[in-house]
Amino acid sequence: MYETQFSNNSYGFRPRRGAHDAIRKCQQYADEGYKYAVDMDLAKYFDTVNQSKLIEVLSKSIKDGRVISLIHKYLKAGVIIQHKYENTLKGVPQGGPLSPLLSNIMLNELDKELKKRGHRFVRYADDMVILCKSKRSAERTLENLLPFIERKLYLKVNQEKTSVNYIGRIKFLGFKFYQYKSTTRICIQQKSIQKMKEKVKELTKRNRGCSNKNRPLKLKEYIRGWVNYFKIADMKRLLKDVDEWMRRRIRAIYWNQWKKIKTRHKMLKHFGISERKAWEFSNTRKSYWRISNSPIMSRTLNNQRIKDLGYIYFSEYYKQVSVN
Repeated sequence: MYETQFSNNSYGFRPRRGAHDAIRKCQQYADEGYKYAVDMDLAKYFDTVNQSKLIEVLSKSIKDGRVISLIHKYLKAGVIIQHKYENTLKGVPQGGPLSPLLSNIMLNELDKELKKRGHRFVRYADDMVILCKSKRSAERTLENLLPFIERKLYLKVNQEKTSVNYIGRIKFLGFKFYQYKSTTRICIQQKSIQKMKEKVKELTKRNRGCSNKNRPLKLKEYIRGWVNYFKIADMKRLLKDVDEWMRRRIRAIYWNQWKKIKTRHKMLKHFGISERKAWEFSNTRKSYWRISNSPIMSRTLNNQRIKDLGYIYFSEYYKQVSVN
């Protein structure tokens, strides 16, 4: 019933719509000249929704009082936090199956107001960007919207995180935008790159206690998920650098596993290194990280051999799924 009422500019928690569609819509608006954005942040949205206002909004469409009563009970049922019961006098329970729909129903009131005022906007759940043609227009839009959001919907806008900026300086759903030859392109925000590197670092720790069989599987699973989410962004050069760094970490793992001089000598010879070089190298006192970047290890565990061990590379998987 509500799906037909929702705005075409709302993309979160809706069938056949997702983050990629929201980012593409922003890109489209920017190419049409709407290059200044109100990057709005609703403070702790799911925790602060006014339940009375939500019930009032629901009552406009739902005429069966029993359904309204059931939803009200669901909202007030309380939650268990660290084995203790807590009342839920405001907000909607995060992780609850009904919460995404209720959040969209509430924020649909804001969508309707924005449409009535003729604004270009994109919303994904409680993340919203309103696009304007000038900075002054964007500042005026924010100024005029605050009373509606805070006095009519009883929601709180985080003033510190809400800003008016050129579209190239905003971050939305982990992505950023940049201009190239008068068109708007998509890239990844630095925080998302940093999180990815931290995860890869965690999965390739030398002392993690993960078997050589499971490590490639876990990395493969993570790489596929990450690349599929960010595949609409331009990141070829970034991924080549990440792959080089990841391969170096993988080489360090295997060098660490060949702990004894005898084992290192045996493995180096097995991978085609000469007797003299293998003996010389297996006796080195250099650190694991330095050794992992040496020409000998690059020959011993070259890119193809690492692939044969079951690993996949960010850049190669990106080529398979990229939509650019």
